[in-house]
Amino acid sequence: MRIDKLLANTGYGSRKEIKKLLKTGGLKVDGTVVKDPAIHVDPDKNFIELFGEKVEYKPYIYLMMNKPSGVISATEDQVEQTVIDLLDADDAMYEPFPVGRLDKDTTGLLLLTNDGKMAHQLTSPKKKVNKVYRVHLDEPVSREDEDVLRSGVELDDGYITKPAELEYPGEDRTVLLLTITEGKFHQVKRMFQARGRKVVALKRESIGALQLDPALLPGEYRELSKAEISSLKIQ
Repeated sequence: MRIDKLLANTGYGSRKEIKKLLKTGGLKVDGTVVKDPAIHVDPDKNFIELFGEKVEYKPYIYLMMNKPSGVISATEDQVEQTVIDLLDADDAMYEPFPVGRLDKDTTGLLLLTNDGKMAHQLTSPKKKVNKVYRVHLDEPVSREDEDVLRSGVELDDGYITKPAELEYPGEDRTVLLLTITEGKFHQVKRMFQARGRKVVALKRESIGALQLDPALLPGEYRELSKAEISSLKIQ
């Protein structure tokens, strides 16, 4: 990789700015001063330092966020606050994007990354990745409703959803855990709307093997561990 591209991707400025930076002689590769922006380096093999500080390079970033209500799942918006607005500058410089979307008033697990391949795998219906939501309803679902949801419910546009899984975490039958493998627009709300029920609160708790960290408060986030990243990689 060219040294100017590596430094640009790590947040040290544009390639034009980095070219000027290199002229100062502040960059060393394996102890040798480098001023040529076109020189190629291997961040896994070469020791790169800028003004005496080691340059840490990583091509991808993987973040778990506990999305709060009132924030939209987008990279930018002229009016609304976005999940990217909640990131520190050191993380935002990698230009991550939300993997799938949670509605503005939906909370819970949101994955942000700049790894397009992984994002596609996690959102593709063909991969059948489970997403688990904690759903609060205005009134309990009936046995008939459960059967329809488990076999596929027809939405307002005529689309029939893939079979869902339902379970109740407690005795209150207005609170349930819903597992789906799709991510249609407002899908969970529309599924229950089709059965005459209203979703009053919705929280995503897991994507595949990745569980929302209970230590994260709404609006907080952290990087995924290597084990968590590996658990999300789909063959």
